[in-house]
Amino acid sequence: VAWWPFVTVFGVALVIALIVTPLAAAWGRRHGLVDRPGPRRWHNGVIPRSGGIALFAAFMAATLLAQWLPVPRQDPKEIIRFLGIALGTTFLFIVGYLDDRFELRPGPQYLAQAIAALIAILFLVFIERVMNPFTDQLTIFPYPFVVVFTLIWIVGMINTINFLDGVDGLATGVGAIVSAVLAIHMLREGQYSVALLPLALLGATLGFLPFNFYPAKIFLGSGSLILGYAIATLGIAAGAKLALLLLVLSIPIVDVAWLMISRLHSGQSFGQADRRHLHFRLLDLGLNQRQVALLYYAYCIALGAAALLINSRLLKLTTLLLVGMATLAFLAWLARRTQQRGSG
Repeated sequence: VAWWPFVTVFGVALVIALIVTPLAAAWGRRHGLVDRPGPRRWHNGVIPRSGGIALFAAFMAATLLAQWLPVPRQDPKEIIRFLGIALGTTFLFIVGYLDDRFELRPGPQYLAQAIAALIAILFLVFIERVMNPFTDQLTIFPYPFVVVFTLIWIVGMINTINFLDGVDGLATGVGAIVSAVLAIHMLREGQYSVALLPLALLGATLGFLPFNFYPAKIFLGSGSLILGYAIATLGIAAGAKLALLLLVLSIPIVDVAWLMISRLHSGQSFGQADRRHLHFRLLDLGLNQRQVALLYYAYCIALGAAALLINSRLLKLTTLLLVGMATLAFLAWLARRTQQRGSG
């Protein structure tokens, strides 16, 4: 297989992101799409939150180009799935832009995420079968379960990445690591045409990251919805790489689950913003934004390497459970420490 289509897709996404990001920042400042310092944003001055424009432009341009490149294609329905991902991404980009402009309430945002998930499902991007880690046999789900499971997966992944976007460069960098792990895995499996899509996302995130890393010159804004949706759907497009994504993103996923349970227990809305996320608690411990981001990167790279190197599904599941329990224990310790500090 020729290597140049893969380099081309990655390079096009990277260059477009590098060029468009400053233009998106200028657009955001001009049209008032900006964030000011507040409880969830520790930054100086007014920062545009129009990064979604750059991420969308780079990812979509590169993925559209990928459909025309001479790469072996095994699945005749691949173009249908790509159309679903592209339409869902475009829909979320439009809704996200409206959110950046008018600050929509959580209800319409969750509804939009569910619609984007249903668009993917209608275009055959769904989780229909998984390998049982205990028996190594294929489990095929009934269609009603497929729809519900896929809906929960996509909406859950969107919010995992969205909630991660509280520290400069955190969501973008983690998205780049996940994209790289997906691309490597797909290339290793011989899924060459599908591998072009995470390579496009990798180029888009790496091109955006220099402007988004601490101290950020631009925020993702609605780009976090696009990033989460892309990761969720790309993980399905090449045959439900759920174990891979769950392991790489295990820490942010457990953090979101912990926060949802905490909000439910205290009677708060799921969409209510607060500072109980792990990255905020690490800031409260005294780490700076750069250190928090780099710590997350290190963990995600280590877990991504484990996901790629571990062949046994049972061992992957065991690793996932151990990481999840360790994360829960750490979050519980942080919560107790915060309560003690508050009562003191």
